[in-house]
Amino acid sequence: MENTSTPTHCPYCALQCGMNITPLPQGGVEVTERPDFPVNRGALCGKGRTAAQVLSPALRLTAPLVREGGRLVEASWPRALDLIAERLGATRERYGPDALGVFGGGGLTNEKAYALGKFARVVLGTSQIDYNGRFCMSSAAAAGTKAFGLDRGLPFPLEDIPKTGCVILVGSNLAETMPPSLRFFTELRENGGTLIVVDPRRTRTAEQADLHLAPRPGTDLALALGLLHLVVAEGRTDEEYIRERTTGWEEARAAAMAHWPEHVERITGVSVPELREAVRMFCAPETAMVLTARGPEQQSKGTDTVGAWINLCLATGRAGRPLSGYGCLTGQGNGQGGREHGQKADQLPGYRKLDDPAARAHVAGVWGVDPDALPGPGRSAYELLDALGTDVRALLLMGSNPVVSAPRAAHVEQRLRSLDFLAVADVVLSETAELADVVLPVTQWAEETGTTTSLEGRVLLRRQAVTPPPGVHSDLYVLHELADRLGVEKGFPTDPEEVFEELRRASAGGPADYSGITYRRLAEENGVFWPCPEDSTGAGATADGGAAAPDGAADTAEGAGTAGAEDGGAGTAGAEGRFPGGAQDGGARTAAAEDRFPGGAQDGGVRTAGDEDGGAGTAAAEGRFPGGTEPGTPVAVAGGPEGVSEGAGAGTAQHASAAGTAGADGRTTADAGGGMAAATDGSAAGSGSDSVAGAGGSLAVDGEDAALDVLPDDPASEAVPGLTPLAPLAKAASEARLVRTVPRVVGGHPGTPRLFLDRFATPDGRARFVPVFHRATAEEPDSEYPLLLTTGRVVSQYQSGAQTRRVAELNAAAPGPFVELHPRLAARLGAADGDPVAVVSRRGRAVAPARITPAIRPDTVFMPFHWPGEGRANTLTNPALDPTSRMPEFKSCAVRVEVLGPGE
Repeated sequence: MENTSTPTHCPYCALQCGMNITPLPQGGVEVTERPDFPVNRGALCGKGRTAAQVLSPALRLTAPLVREGGRLVEASWPRALDLIAERLGATRERYGPDALGVFGGGGLTNEKAYALGKFARVVLGTSQIDYNGRFCMSSAAAAGTKAFGLDRGLPFPLEDIPKTGCVILVGSNLAETMPPSLRFFTELRENGGTLIVVDPRRTRTAEQADLHLAPRPGTDLALALGLLHLVVAEGRTDEEYIRERTTGWEEARAAAMAHWPEHVERITGVSVPELREAVRMFCAPETAMVLTARGPEQQSKGTDTVGAWINLCLATGRAGRPLSGYGCLTGQGNGQGGREHGQKADQLPGYRKLDDPAARAHVAGVWGVDPDALPGPGRSAYELLDALGTDVRALLLMGSNPVVSAPRAAHVEQRLRSLDFLAVADVVLSETAELADVVLPVTQWAEETGTTTSLEGRVLLRRQAVTPPPGVHSDLYVLHELADRLGVEKGFPTDPEEVFEELRRASAGGPADYSGITYRRLAEENGVFWPCPEDSTGAGATADGGAAAPDGAADTAEGAGTAGAEDGGAGTAGAEGRFPGGAQDGGARTAAAEDRFPGGAQDGGVRTAGDEDGGAGTAAAEGRFPGGTEPGTPVAVAGGPEGVSEGAGAGTAQHASAAGTAGADGRTTADAGGGMAAATDGSAAGSGSDSVAGAGGSLAVDGEDAALDVLPDDPASEAVPGLTPLAPLAKAASEARLVRTVPRVVGGHPGTPRLFLDRFATPDGRARFVPVFHRATAEEPDSEYPLLLTTGRVVSQYQSGAQTRRVAELNAAAPGPFVELHPRLAARLGAADGDPVAVVSRRGRAVAPARITPAIRPDTVFMPFHWPGEGRANTLTNPALDPTSRMPEFKSCAVRVEVLGPGE
């Protein structure tokens, strides 16, 4: 085997860390560092470092299985596929199409998620499709869409975090759930910024914080409202920003004022002095961010909770400005892309709404079907699982393990057992696959090519590095073969790039527009941030880059061009958040070659890679930029959020037309809507008399926007040829230099690393305050169940553990479940460290050893959710649903703890 490495990405969390797959001389492969990828710069946690072990045929499925006489036995692919098609067809014939269910996964590539949604709606004709990503960040998505008109996990790249002044991190233990990301927060503090962590437990992440707030589980909403109350009472609101860039403030303000500090202290357990200190730390610097994760989101009021944190950002002017904003830390590897392209119950590709006639017409046109033939929205994930065996009689499940991961898991397991027919496609024989009538062995990350979308909104290319074992096929092959057997002979190709090309067309003009992204670009540019329309001067592009109106009418902001939204929804090509930004800030970061993994913990802790640029630098564009501009040359930007001007670097004129076509006629325009591009000789570049900035006022550089880097003012930069004096872009960046760097690849839209800098993706471009009020969790403690249970992850396991529990090194570090108890609670119960204890809720009982620690509140117990059997934490969790996002309340339910005697 030739000793060459294949660059790809980790199969686990939403960081999608870069890695290389390197052949071993003795056969097989290993994971090696890939320092050119800017998110992890070569660093990997234990899960990523050992990911290649799951490629072993000894640890995974290598042949189809069918159930005979109550047992799963090996079968041929034709027999297994014939059986699935026969049973699905018979069920549809007898009970109708909605008796068929489809359940997907947030780890499926964009191509698979797209094909699965199309298969459900076109081949099966069912509305009953959803995916386990509903359990990930649906509350954040719903709140973000309400406030900003668009949901993308992070509206800025991770590299912005070290440059801001303060971060409030709510309900995330990223030191264990995505360890390589911790360096961004370490650099934040090294740069003089502060970190506030909100978590009921003193986690490894909380130990890094300048301030740790430990609220009672389920009270994050009250906490956010209490902080906003203090912001108002102390006169810390940004009235100019509120007036010019938001609506709905008076109602949200009134709601916050009903949550005075002493009242919030009684609800949350966070003291008034701590509340005041948090407000001071958040408001003192010019820039700040709020980042949420599953803690505040996995609640029956998760949408309102996230909305309250967004309101805090809006009230202080910390959204839609450089180095400020609200963001969500997506969990699953493709949790972001998975819901953008059709496997979610209410969505079509491109993040279009399934109940929008124009969206249906567009996607149906791509698929070659009648729009009226497409089913409407279906049940959400838990509601779909709850309907199994009754309304839904047969289920096709891909890439999910709800027997372990779903709330009220014992009930979900019973519903799965009650199905007339269950088919599962997976890499391993998971606990859910063990219940199936047919199990299909499918390829995994290193055995196939495909795209994923990271928590940054960066679309990435995973490359095939190894040949799958004999008897293993891709999910795309499965869907192709089943479609053919069910009478749809065309439209389900097995080549992932061919699927992606169709996805591009289907997403064109939608909020999540991938039409300008190709496999070649992804390979050359280390990923591309969406939205990225194919033609930034076509329909949907407005002159100031603002979002087109949801009804498809042209935006009427000053300088706006006309744009018709095909889907009638909130996104159109060239609009919907196409704000200043570009591809990878001119190239990938570089990392020091020495000491790539010093002191990496074998228990799955992060191994830190060296980095020469300290997190702020950019790499050269490798000579791809024509016209005499040296790759990586910084270009200064002057102007405010309503329009910007650029000085050219190295004497090359900057073409301001978003399409890359500009006639420099010697005139400049500085109207509020259009951008202004100044060539080095002082002439203007524009389209006619006006210049067009198709990405929210950012300037195209030979047809592309360039990336933003906000760097400290450096006198040395004045020596760079072509730099013009810089005016502040916004109050939040008044002391910073905004630099655009030359894109790595020329041609087409560069992608959008940063959203909302000019306008939000709402009809009028303003963010929406949403008034919210605290309310109790769905299940409060009482005399029978006096404690609160919260759940989460550990560093050496991932999600339901279906893959990581098969890796010996990871199991040695985290061999099984446990129950965290505070010493005072343990003393009251008579429990010692290691004693078996039972945690009991209204839904069931889980047994695991006690782990005594002062890192948790005395009124709260914690269990990780990676294991099946008697230690299954999700046996206990509450499926009470958020009314908007339909997110179950994983993070809070009432329980009691019983100490078990010998043999119990």
